[in-house]
Amino acid sequence: MAADAPRIIVALDYADPADADALVRRLEPGLCRLKVGNELFTRAGPQRVSHWRQRGFDVFLDLKYHDIPNTVAAACRAAADVGAWMVNVHALGGRRMLEAAHAALAHGAQRPLLIAVTVLTSLDDRDLAEVGFEGGPDRLASRLAVLAADSGCDGVVCSARDAGALRAAHGDHFVLVTPGIRPAGSEGDDQRRTLAPAEAVAAGSDYLVVGRPVTRAADPLGALRSMAREIGELAGL
Repeated sequence: MAADAPRIIVALDYADPADADALVRRLEPGLCRLKVGNELFTRAGPQRVSHWRQRGFDVFLDLKYHDIPNTVAAACRAAADVGAWMVNVHALGGRRMLEAAHAALAHGAQRPLLIAVTVLTSLDDRDLAEVGFEGGPDRLASRLAVLAADSGCDGVVCSARDAGALRAAHGDHFVLVTPGIRPAGSEGDDQRRTLAPAEAVAAGSDYLVVGRPVTRAADPLGALRSMAREIGELAGL
């Protein structure tokens, strides 16, 4: 799909909600969306999501639901009630869980995008072999993406390195959300399979999740603008 701008999603991976607020005040909703994960949501609750939405930001609620179908369906409905723009579940939860999540969101007035997590970008071949998956991350991501698509999900979270193959397999309307985005020359931290922003878009990514290159930058807005320029959202600026 041709993703609606902005493509960049800033990961608010903070322990202190005040620190997240301080960063958000330095960003612009026309340049990015926000990702709220488990730690921040547990500490700050849905009120912060509503607050940032009121400031004009779309919020990706990155809680990676993985439980029995009824529990996940109820959680997805709650995420929609909070006003999440996007919500994710683990594809490893299986077909019945994914279908329950899809059904829970199907008739809402403002339906969030439902995205399935394939393989975490921190996992490599050895990690997967230790938990019983052979064939490496690429093969497993491909299988789980097929399951997600068949179960009604809008797309998947995947490594940018898997995006080209998944785009070819599932077409333009399948949403690909890619973490592990690092500007050229930056360190990968605990993300093992990373690409630069322009590389990720060229590979087929719709939305790019960026954390430390923005959140730890001396000038977060400047870093965000630089990445937006790189992927053509601030051409000529």
